[in-house]
Amino acid sequence: MAKPTDINEPIVEALYCEALVLADEVRQVFDLTPVRDTSAEADKVRLALSVEGLRTTTRIMHVLAWLLNHRAYFNGELSEFQLRRHSKLPPDRQSEPGNLELLEETTRSLIRESEHLHARITRLDTAWRDRFEMRPAAILRLRERLDDAVQRG
Repeated sequence: MAKPTDINEPIVEALYCEALVLADEVRQVFDLTPVRDTSAEADKVRLALSVEGLRTTTRIMHVLAWLLNHRAYFNGELSEFQLRRHSKLPPDRQSEPGNLELLEETTRSLIRESEHLHARITRLDTAWRDRFEMRPAAILRLRERLDDAVQRG
């Protein structure tokens, strides 16, 4: 398997455009509209819509914040240190299957799309951050060199 390429400005811009379109669709779907039905089943649907709407909008906002930080970095508004320190993507909270069953297919599809986008950004973030973390092998080599130096000294 090929090693992932580094994050670059065109990738961030394309993902940012995709996330903005998705955010607009999410806003339209989860915009509160009055439901005249007062049955217990309608209450369950309203609750599922509220819970999954909050999860989905939070997921999209985390993705947009991550992308905006990377755009700021490419525009010279953040240093690489600031980017590493302040732009970690929070873990996703997956939707509840029971809630999804109560929602329309178009809404479920939109939720899945937001989960997939978050997962893609998570893979990019993980690959990018892996460049900065020391691997155990590097630490072991450093210890070996230190042990050699102490034994010789």
